[in-house]
Amino acid sequence: MRTRVQAALLLFVVIAVAAFAVPLLLFTASDRTQQLVLARSADLDRFASLMDQAEQTGDTSAVTAEARRYTQLYGEPLVVTDTRRRPIVQTGGMRAADPAVGRLLDAALRNQTAHPTGALRPWSKASRMFAEPAGTGTRVSGAVVLRASVDTAAQDITRRWAAVLAGTALVAVACTVIARAATRWVVSPLRRLDRAVGQLAAGLPPEQTRAGGPPELRQLATGFNRMAGTVTAALEQQRRLVADTSHQMRNPMAALRLRVDALHRHLPESADRTYTGVTTELDRLETLLDGMLTLATAEHRAGELAVTDDSDAHCDATAVATAQYRLWEPVAHRVGTRLALDTDANPVVAACTDHELAQITDILLDNAIKYAGPDAEISLRCTAEGPHAVLAVTDDGPGLTQAEIVQATTRFWRSGRQRQDGTAGTGLGLAIVEQLLAGRGGRLELEPAHPRGLRAAALVPRAVTDAADRGDARHPPRGRLTAGPGPTAARRDPRGGAR
Repeated sequence: MRTRVQAALLLFVVIAVAAFAVPLLLFTASDRTQQLVLARSADLDRFASLMDQAEQTGDTSAVTAEARRYTQLYGEPLVVTDTRRRPIVQTGGMRAADPAVGRLLDAALRNQTAHPTGALRPWSKASRMFAEPAGTGTRVSGAVVLRASVDTAAQDITRRWAAVLAGTALVAVACTVIARAATRWVVSPLRRLDRAVGQLAAGLPPEQTRAGGPPELRQLATGFNRMAGTVTAALEQQRRLVADTSHQMRNPMAALRLRVDALHRHLPESADRTYTGVTTELDRLETLLDGMLTLATAEHRAGELAVTDDSDAHCDATAVATAQYRLWEPVAHRVGTRLALDTDANPVVAACTDHELAQITDILLDNAIKYAGPDAEISLRCTAEGPHAVLAVTDDGPGLTQAEIVQATTRFWRSGRQRQDGTAGTGLGLAIVEQLLAGRGGRLELEPAHPRGLRAAALVPRAVTDAADRGDARHPPRGRLTAGPGPTAARRDPRGGAR
């Protein structure tokens, strides 16, 4: 915005300065040209008067001597003739027989005055021709032709134009400085306000916007600060409520599990079904609490990344996919599904941490294994496509309808089909993936697979740094990730899912 405002102000300054300078330049050139014409006209009047006296007295010595002294002093040639075009005096190499001079003499002998038209310019070089008849009234006693040099006049115009242009440049510089100061005065509060709005939109506490600029902007900044304080406090209270609730419930949940496990030894065999149901619900509740904490962490991290620069983050997506495949392949085998891995031969460097990408992969694989069904074919594919590193999990299970795909990333949303058959999870997994990807400038794409099933693709911007220069990009297979559902969670609770 600052650039556009400055450009508009500078354009106005240029137009205003040009509207002042151009007429002034033209006026100075016209004024100096008029001075030249008046001066040479006065010289012609003097020579015409001398020629008229010579014609009356028959003595041409005065006009001849005056003409030669004039040419010697000013370097401008003259031709003076009588009424029959007989030269009385010719100086400076100009002759009455010259065609141009002859036309001017004929006009002067017809009692016509010839003065040049058109204003001079600094680059003017050609001489100007003047002609005037000698005599009084309608009586013509001779003719005078003068070839005037314009060098001195052109030099004067050059100096005047230089002064005008220098003054114009100073005015333009002053106007530019004023325009930049005015633009900064107006735009700087807007930039601070925009930065604060970005922080508020990212869920972070915005910096207090200093009141500055015009009164309207100061009033707007004050109002925004009050609003930002209210919204930030509400968001922080909500985040703390979710995090504190999830955290504070862990101890009661652990104590409850210990008591239930201790009680199991005293229950008859007929109560095993009830005991299994209770422990299953406890597992689901613990999974839900883990998911809520993970989602709160992902949202906070996405907000931080939205307003900060973490361009150094990178990992080898191929190595992460391979490591997670090794962890999940035994889990898929136990539930009767087949998991395949397909990666590029060259490393695919993603602009995120290996921990974040592993967490995303865990959630996508956990969903596919849970909901694809027995004998399903699941593929984990890691490739580089344009500016993105793409990690896609495809299964040939029942998939989701187009309407369900639209809602799949909504928090706590679960498919009605999964709720009916008892395989529904917490409904937080894909929401966590979406937040993790959004923080890195990526996105989650869900689309039906052909002929059946679902394709979930995580697109992460590729890192600029080449993987060959990063010796720490590859890592050995890891155990369970505490920030997301891993193989242990899937093995413990087949019904608790991330989708």
